[in-house]
Amino acid sequence: MVKIVSELAPAKVNLYLRVTGRRIDGYHELDSLMVPLALYDQLALEVRSSKSPTVTIRCDHPEIPADDRNLAMRAARAFVEEFALAFDVSIDLRKRVPAGAGLGGGSSDAAAVLRAMASLFRIDSRERLSAMALQIGADVPFFIDPRPARITGIGERVAPIGNLPRIHLVIAVPPTEVATAKIFHALRPENWSGPVSEAEFQAIAIAGMAPGTLVNDLESAAIAYCPEIARLKSLLIEAGARASAMSGSGGAVFGIFPDPAGASAAAQYVRQQAQSAAVFAVSTIDKLAADRRL
Repeated sequence: MVKIVSELAPAKVNLYLRVTGRRIDGYHELDSLMVPLALYDQLALEVRSSKSPTVTIRCDHPEIPADDRNLAMRAARAFVEEFALAFDVSIDLRKRVPAGAGLGGGSSDAAAVLRAMASLFRIDSRERLSAMALQIGADVPFFIDPRPARITGIGERVAPIGNLPRIHLVIAVPPTEVATAKIFHALRPENWSGPVSEAEFQAIAIAGMAPGTLVNDLESAAIAYCPEIARLKSLLIEAGARASAMSGSGGAVFGIFPDPAGASAAAQYVRQQAQSAAVFAVSTIDKLAADRRL
């Protein structure tokens, strides 16, 4: 028996990211507002009956690993083991979300695999999918059902919010990949800004993003590692962004614009000024469309 399914894996940005503490196991606890974007990787999965299940992956990006370093492959293995499936899984991954940029591409790919396999095998257990997701990576639970959400803990507590307006962004990614582990290792407690109060959070969610609300506690450590981040932020402000900040652990930065036309014009300006950067004009999405399968 052969089954085939395709999925979209959206990118994300952290509109704010605050460090609230560090657990005894070394993981940092966060408070973040995370939103998915209309910028997608594409995955196609083929499963075949097999007495000795294997998982393989192909990718159109030569630098993406095709082994257990790839979160999509780890997700497929975890699903096969969790549900004792006698199937080979072949994954075809078309990368559009820049890797190592703080946009969640690898985590989103992993969640897309879990969603696709749950659909193929008619498994309706959000709790089991979320538990598997957290074992794969801290951002993966968010992408199981990607929609604007407040993220706390190490990423396992996902509280969707329904009143966030659509936001028009320009994303700029420097050519240097930023290693998440290095940034967290360089982070010092004096850089932690602590959680957002409920009143502050509601003001952010309802009124939108003002410059003072776009706090990312990882930004200074990331800029020390990749100074181009600061330059790209400045270029976005020059291009008319209302506010600009870094996403995740970097090095992607984003600027907020009033409408798609303004974002498109700004993206063109940033491309001209920083020709080695990858630049995208995108909007946030409030959920993954029901017709997400290609």
